[in-house]
Amino acid sequence: MKRVVVTGRGSLTALGMDCATFDQRLMSGACGIGPISRFDPSALQIQIAAQIPGYQEADWFDEGQLSQLDRFAQYGMLAARQAIADARLPLQDEAIARRTAVLIGTGCGGQETQEQGYHRLYVQGAKRFHPFTVPKLIHSAVASQISIAHKVTGPVFTTSSACSSAGHAIGMSLLMLRAGMVDMAITGGTEACITFATVRAWEGLRVMARSVCRPFCKQRDGMVLGEGAAVLVLETLESAQARGVPILAELVGFGMSSDAHNLVQAHVDGPVAAMRAALADAGLLPEQIDYINAHGTGTTLNDQVETQAIQTVFAEHARTVAVSSTKSMHGHTLGAASAVESMACLAALQQQKVPPTIHFLDPDPHCALNIVQNQAQSMAIGAVMNNSFAFGGLNTSLIFKSPPS
Repeated sequence: MKRVVVTGRGSLTALGMDCATFDQRLMSGACGIGPISRFDPSALQIQIAAQIPGYQEADWFDEGQLSQLDRFAQYGMLAARQAIADARLPLQDEAIARRTAVLIGTGCGGQETQEQGYHRLYVQGAKRFHPFTVPKLIHSAVASQISIAHKVTGPVFTTSSACSSAGHAIGMSLLMLRAGMVDMAITGGTEACITFATVRAWEGLRVMARSVCRPFCKQRDGMVLGEGAAVLVLETLESAQARGVPILAELVGFGMSSDAHNLVQAHVDGPVAAMRAALADAGLLPEQIDYINAHGTGTTLNDQVETQAIQTVFAEHARTVAVSSTKSMHGHTLGAASAVESMACLAALQQQKVPPTIHFLDPDPHCALNIVQNQAQSMAIGAVMNNSFAFGGLNTSLIFKSPPS
């Protein structure tokens, strides 16, 4: 079975428009959550979100391109562009392009395009939609656009499993690389969910915070929507060594499961199964995990269920393994969450430092974990776990290790 490594990464999030900025702000405990500025939120109950600062689409794409690109695809394309450059992928070589995959996860797809179309139809009485409406809003648009932009002719598709979408994309890329189907994969997730109707819809679930996100904290009152994209370049170890490129980390474990329980209520058995499957896949014992980047949404039930799952899987080590939820800084990016939080895991490995859960006040006795609170913590880190648990009980766990020596 082939070993798989990370050789490139790219991101646009509320913590910045490149990985260096993301890493710096992540470890300094910066908060990317603030008042919504994308549109007038005065009619909404929830008026905060984690938006990409200073993003102007005209800075990156011309008018012709924008006619075919929803915001979620723009984010994914820009993150992919960074990752491809970082990995120095020679995609101009047709043979390499044929052996490269593009797998991108998204939960919402072209939400902005859909809302604009319905506004034209129902409010303005338009008789027809823009001719590119369907190609812009379909979930697979981002993977297709990345493929077209970089002439990738290998397997290209999108995964959509709510908040585990990117986790499934990264995990499926790992399996394809191990199996020898491809030599390289451009994979991750993207989401552009800060729209009026999306926020209004999430209000209906009554799980949204009104000021800040404070996962695992006694005073937590919900999650905060975030937007953005993150993309990794994965490739086989032999490919990376043959190309002589720096290796950022090794992806050693992937687990997935379904709760088969409830559309919105999490159940402990599913996350337990995903984490145990990832550990078994990686050939690691629970005590060999040094840091868990938790799903940690900041909702009462989800944080308690994840705590119970970690305690079940890690037993006594659950008292000492470092845990944090970086959603407290960059918000919940839904289908992009696992990719964005994989960036946090890579930063932890590279800097030997655990990013904090910010806004933390008092511990919740129902969330008795070793939460890294408010400030990053330096420590020896050899292996990290990234959890994503989605509506419908769709769970993924990824495990990254330090680069092979």
